[in-house]
Amino acid sequence: MSRTTGQTEAFGAGWAQILEPGAILLLFGDLGAGKTVFARGIIRALHGIDEDLLVTSPTFTLMNPYLDGRLPVHHFDLYRLAEPEDLVWIGAEESFDTPGISLIEWPERGGEHIPDDHLA
Repeated sequence: MSRTTGQTEAFGAGWAQILEPGAILLLFGDLGAGKTVFARGIIRALHGIDEDLLVTSPTFTLMNPYLDGRLPVHHFDLYRLAEPEDLVWIGAEESFDTPGISLIEWPERGGEHIPDDHLA
């Protein structure tokens, strides 16, 4: 458990060291639980701990790609997903098949479109 955003981001950075290409990580938690901060730690660590790299929740865009790091990352926030089938329209399934990392906030909203082979 972490008590600060700094600790949560550092915890995410630690995970970045052990995630392998193709990993799909499901992030569960209430609003404000720190899912995006944890994801930011992973993304920044995979991009050389660039503290200037703006990592925000893709609440309205549903997916933010970060493609220039050691591993590409697709960061999803499905909180506002209208229907699970909408994942097809945003290209999520193609993202899941890349050698990068997929981080998915609110994965329960993705239904059967969330791959079975994931870390939660």
